[in-house]
Amino acid sequence: MWEAFIYFYGTIIFFYTLGLIISYMMLLLFAYVHSSKYLKWTDDHINHAVEDSPYAPGVSIVAPAYNESKTIVDNVNSLLQLDYPNFEVVIVNDGSKDNTLDLLIENFQMEEIPYEYVEHIHCKPFRRLFRSSNPRYRRLTVVDKVNGGTKADAVNAGLNVIKTPYFINTDVDCILSRDAIKQCIFPILQDNTIIAVSGTMSMSNGSISENGQLVDIRPSNKPIPLFQDLEYKRSFLIGKMGWSQINAMNNVSGGYGLFSTEVVLAAGGYASDSFAEDMDIITRMMGYCLEQKRPYRVIQIPHTCCWTEGPSTVKVLKRQRNRWGRGLIQHMWKHRYMLFNPKYKTLGLVTLPYTLIFEFLAPIIEGLGLIVMLCLIFTNGINWAGFWILMAAIYGFSLVLSSFVIFYDYLGGGSYNRSASYLKLLLAALFEPIIYHPMIVLFSLQGYWKYLTNQTAVWGEMTRTGTKKKK
Repeated sequence: MWEAFIYFYGTIIFFYTLGLIISYMMLLLFAYVHSSKYLKWTDDHINHAVEDSPYAPGVSIVAPAYNESKTIVDNVNSLLQLDYPNFEVVIVNDGSKDNTLDLLIENFQMEEIPYEYVEHIHCKPFRRLFRSSNPRYRRLTVVDKVNGGTKADAVNAGLNVIKTPYFINTDVDCILSRDAIKQCIFPILQDNTIIAVSGTMSMSNGSISENGQLVDIRPSNKPIPLFQDLEYKRSFLIGKMGWSQINAMNNVSGGYGLFSTEVVLAAGGYASDSFAEDMDIITRMMGYCLEQKRPYRVIQIPHTCCWTEGPSTVKVLKRQRNRWGRGLIQHMWKHRYMLFNPKYKTLGLVTLPYTLIFEFLAPIIEGLGLIVMLCLIFTNGINWAGFWILMAAIYGFSLVLSSFVIFYDYLGGGSYNRSASYLKLLLAALFEPIIYHPMIVLFSLQGYWKYLTNQTAVWGEMTRTGTKKKK
């Protein structure tokens, strides 16, 4: 019986691994084709094209803030410095317990204004709305509301206030490139069926900022954010870029993405109880368009639009990945009716099945594989020669894939100000499969367990690592 199980499990793992490798190879090809379309445009051409277009739409930046008193002033100043002719910044104070709101009022000369608040989509109660009396900060609006427990609830409050046809969902601690809005609007000016644009994100840990902008972009000296930087580059430059080519993206990152306000509202806004709001909203937006027989596209662009601070300790990484794991299982259960459903075309037949098999099930299969391996070790059932050959092959493929992403990023213009910085990423690629990846698997499984056991979780503050400021 045990031998039959091992044979069956080994067969499943073989085909699972083969399918995963084939999918990565296909995504590499798709990513190359998709990015080639955009790399022919220079940043100067994109910026001038948007500036000169009479059709460039208004854009709102919606950024929730919860207990951000240490960085809120610098972060808001950074957002206000973006280069776009028609935009506003909406900060949603999500029931902060510190003096975040007081700092906003004091530093930006905010005054409470009478406002007829209309709840287009549900969120926790609205308290007050503030705008500045200083023309210098005319683009800034502050919404004060009761804490909703998730970022999704805070974004909904912002959506109830904005009037622009497009909005950017970001985190208040993110640093955006000055041309971030232009980069995301450019493809929309070429194709009005686009309902969401994902900008490439990178880690700001280790970089140096001045006046709310990064002036020296470096990789972190700490291992956790360095591993996550590599992980982000793989996700954006291969995964999302590849899926974008066949219009099958499964999320636009909650750290930075531009969305059609109309479609988001029509789809019901963000689910306030969601811990995977980035996946949930895209799935519901695409589902809405398919049900209404409306043409749509969701795309990834290769331009780095956003830098965010990642976890710098295992403890904070665990909290982040627990939440992501909880959100993923919640997402798959909520949208199970779309799985393998021809009515939802690419979404139901490609996007969600891939997410189920190669993202949701991956930690479960790897965790079970570890248990089986330990049992075989104790029963002397392992063919060690074959084991090490297989491990070397998997490790080698992982290293080749990461190296490809690193060199592709370098040849495409580079994320860092120094070429030597890429040596750190190459070093991270050597150790990621044996140090970082096992932690991600464990923390994801913990997130699944917490969801299944209905353990309480809320959207709260992450420990900041502190992007260095130039003095």
